[in-house]
Amino acid sequence: MPELSEGTAGSPARDVGDFLRRRREQIAQRWADEPLFRTVFTVSRDEAVEAGRAVVDALALVADSARVEDPDAEGFTAVREQLARMAAARARTGLSTARVSGELAALQAPVETLLLADLAGAPADDTLARAGTLGVLMGTLRVVVTETALSEGQEVIDRQRLQLLETATPVIRLWQGIVAVPLIGTLDSARSQVVMETLLEAIVDQQARFAILDITGVPTVDSLVAQHLMKTVAAARLMGAECIVSGIRPAIAQTMVQLGLDLGTVATRASLADALEYVLERLGVGIAAAGPAAAPAVNGAVAR
Repeated sequence: MPELSEGTAGSPARDVGDFLRRRREQIAQRWADEPLFRTVFTVSRDEAVEAGRAVVDALALVADSARVEDPDAEGFTAVREQLARMAAARARTGLSTARVSGELAALQAPVETLLLADLAGAPADDTLARAGTLGVLMGTLRVVVTETALSEGQEVIDRQRLQLLETATPVIRLWQGIVAVPLIGTLDSARSQVVMETLLEAIVDQQARFAILDITGVPTVDSLVAQHLMKTVAAARLMGAECIVSGIRPAIAQTMVQLGLDLGTVATRASLADALEYVLERLGVGIAAAGPAAAPAVNGAVAR
């Protein structure tokens, strides 16, 4: 005879919840032999069984709430991260999303077999209702895992992108009290923000009096990026450093003029070399072209 709770007769979701608790150990043991659990928990089968128990408990809580179609049901919270890590581990071995989803779907068969065994001899309508509820619940579990795995994957991509932006935005110490940021490639708002943060940190760390922002390698900028650059200059000034912008291309100059950006208070130079020469002169360091008649430097200046 089927083991249905008298108080929950006619409530398929709650009956499924009761069934999951009764069969918790058997389900966990069978899941431990499924590819999704077996290939992730390779060190100890006991770990796979324990993980299976946690998932069964979560499914029972969702069933109790009768929110078997809701991926945001509270019961999924406890195992969302764990299942996502399992799916991600399988994906790292080269499995496609479809294959991982297939492994998740394979978890339904062992549970369904046990449920049908419990319902042997029950009216066909009751069996169909409970089996259907279990199917919906397991389908929602697949949605939860897929959504979480995709979300975590996007977070990884975002972190890697930020790391690439930071790597592509080096701050170079050119001289005592002088730092430079040579920018190469396309600038967007996100990278412009990284430029500002990186430069300001370098000004503090190096106790820099001058910062050169070289955009020779930037083909063009849009209005938002141009405004970010001006804000970077202003922020550097607030930190006690003078910011010099070098290598402004004609197209970028036109953009800034069309935007009505005030460059009157900003020192600009045609190239990074010109900017460095300007800064050294501000520091009182004389510079002479190398040649056979050049005398050695004395106190930071070159004798002629």
